[in-house]
Amino acid sequence: MVRKHHSGRGQRQWYRVDLHLHTPGSADYAQPNVSYLDILQQAESRGLDIIAFTDHNTMMGYASMRKEIEDLTLLEQRKRLHADEKRRLDEYRRLLEKILVLPGFELTATLGFHILGIFAPQITVRELEYVLLRLNVPADQLDKGSTEVGATVDVLTAYRIINEAGGLVIAAHANSSHGVALRGFDFGGQTKIAYTQDPHLHALEVTDLESKGRRRTALFFNGSKPEYPRAMHCIQGSDSHQLSRDPRDKNQLGVGDRVTEVLLEEASFEALLEVFQSQDLARTRPYRPTTQDPFDHVQAAREQGASIVQSFHERMTRHGGRLHAIICDVCAFSNTNGGSIYVGASANTKSPPVGVDNAPEAISTLRAEIERKITPPLHVSIDTLASRGTKVLRIGVPVGKEPPYAVDENKIYVRNESESNMAVRDEIVRLVMKQAEGPPSAAEPAKAEAEADTETAEKAEPVESGIVPPKTGVEIAFSEERKGNRYYAMKDLRNGNVVHNVTQQSARRLWQYAITESVKHGVKAEDAKWAGDVGLLKRYKRGTKQRYDLVHRETDGTLHVYYGVTDDGIHGPWRQVVGG
Repeated sequence: MVRKHHSGRGQRQWYRVDLHLHTPGSADYAQPNVSYLDILQQAESRGLDIIAFTDHNTMMGYASMRKEIEDLTLLEQRKRLHADEKRRLDEYRRLLEKILVLPGFELTATLGFHILGIFAPQITVRELEYVLLRLNVPADQLDKGSTEVGATVDVLTAYRIINEAGGLVIAAHANSSHGVALRGFDFGGQTKIAYTQDPHLHALEVTDLESKGRRRTALFFNGSKPEYPRAMHCIQGSDSHQLSRDPRDKNQLGVGDRVTEVLLEEASFEALLEVFQSQDLARTRPYRPTTQDPFDHVQAAREQGASIVQSFHERMTRHGGRLHAIICDVCAFSNTNGGSIYVGASANTKSPPVGVDNAPEAISTLRAEIERKITPPLHVSIDTLASRGTKVLRIGVPVGKEPPYAVDENKIYVRNESESNMAVRDEIVRLVMKQAEGPPSAAEPAKAEAEADTETAEKAEPVESGIVPPKTGVEIAFSEERKGNRYYAMKDLRNGNVVHNVTQQSARRLWQYAITESVKHGVKAEDAKWAGDVGLLKRYKRGTKQRYDLVHRETDGTLHVYYGVTDDGIHGPWRQVVGG
């Protein structure tokens, strides 16, 4: 009964979604006299298409609404409905034709972290209560709706159980109180990585989705950070404990006060789940009232700039090698972390996007060129996004399942920060070994928890004093002269990989910069601005990216120099030395 009528699948459109609503079923609900019909009417007034009831550790609110509808329906069948009851049942039916109401709960996991589990409307309340029991919510607490229910399961186990039960798993207010990505919370880096990158987790609910700040949560989880390579859907929800926003406390939101728009073929749980299981982050966006411009995904990407997971090309003409450069990026992304390529806009936000004149023809050309040029076959998605009155193409490139991928059968490219480069021998060997090993299996939760007592998330080992290197940039691991030629071993600080037999002539851009700086200037302790045993050699910009050359001094005076470090790689004591 509690199900919205759906027409057949058709063209995608934006639906307004609020997946975090409390009801009087939660013990801390601020307006206990509010009815479930009141909540649905408020959702309609806010223009919502899909909502979820997510009370604390209980199904009581959703179950109460269903029972009320079932009781009214039974009275109707027996022809015993009073006039006011008939009006109430008719109103429920009208609203449930317009709004899809999903059952769910907000679990309090071990250490107090909050997790949303949201399910298809076909699942029964009994089945969901069984899920809560499996999550160690005590049987005598199932109807109380309390935020505190004793020792439940750990976060990773909760993700797995909810997902295996068919649920959509969302880390609630992840960047705020009781959130798994809360800044400054005293738990290890491996734990935070596991809590936000786990394969059973579908999305992060955040409170700063509309923020323009450099440290906004969605920017941190876009796949460009070395230790957080999985791009995560970041959405927003009201977390309402009342019908409307409290005028005395604007942080106490009401129904529909913080809404996400989702691009769906239909308003159904299955369509919603499909979006969050995909890597297409442009199918969710913060809802903005019609008085404001819609969220511009292309502009947001341009503000982030070129990175290891995104690139920009104004044109795709064959003349000048522009189309070939796009194909090289496709190859590089497939061999690295995957990513998005935007065609019709540059990374320079000061210049307007030029767009593409004939999008269908351009898409056809790109598909044909990718199919002809790249081996083995690689499936990419290509669509159009609106940006400032123009159509920009977006190529979604997955991490390839059969690396190494090559252009023209023998040119293998990899992505190195914001550049696509021909792979050198060591990188090709690593790609071949990766293919031989097959896809990694999901880490067992118990193992992840056992390893969650350290802040060091990168593969790079700490140097002798225990200082962990920055997480981006390069280090010259060592060099040697052979038959009059000098060869370098370059260590990628993002993943700890070392590439041997690099010469100054064969080095790619950042490597060449590091080698040139080392040869021309060398490094002396007095050249650095020190903060303890870590120091800043140089601060500079390349393109729009701020970069740093950093140094660490061992107790015996040995210096480790890290070139081209970006803000993404700054952590721990390095924050102090760069001033932030």
